[in-house]
Amino acid sequence: MKTLFILAVATILAAGFACRAAMAASASPPLLTVEYVDLNRYVGTWYEIARYPNSFQKGCLGSNAHYALRQDGDIDVVNSCRDVEDGDIRRAKGRAWVVDKASNARLKVSFFWPFRGDYWIIELGKDYEYAVVGTPNRKYLWVLSRTPVMDDEVYAAIMERVRRQGFDPERVIRETNTTRKNGAS
Repeated sequence: MKTLFILAVATILAAGFACRAAMAASASPPLLTVEYVDLNRYVGTWYEIARYPNSFQKGCLGSNAHYALRQDGDIDVVNSCRDVEDGDIRRAKGRAWVVDKASNARLKVSFFWPFRGDYWIIELGKDYEYAVVGTPNRKYLWVLSRTPVMDDEVYAAIMERVRRQGFDPERVIRETNTTRKNGAS
């Protein structure tokens, strides 16, 4: 009888945790991406304007990313920044690949096999002058621009739109002109 009671309690607890996890997962609506990305226009150099804090960019100033199409259709990635401690340029080389060929807006990126992460393009300027990249769990967010600085009105409008997508603009770290001048450009 005692075993049956313990089994019943364990089942109820497991069901409760499963319901809680399901409710947490559904708290944010699905992350919307742009309809289509022309990868030939997307590749090139992007300057980081803002981002969510993350461990792999800790101590970085003036981050930028360079993307180049490979012959196999994947994308070579080189992320750079200036280390705030010693002033050296830090680089991370990786590879990205499209997982949603209909839109080219959902990619995976890996800097160290077998680890990989989502790279979803959730906004893109009509002339590819800026891009916003996020992850479906809302843990990561980047605002990128083709130029080292972004107009304040454009930035504010982007922050409002990412808020509607379930991101918290209060968590965003914005690059400043000072950090950009000291960055890895």
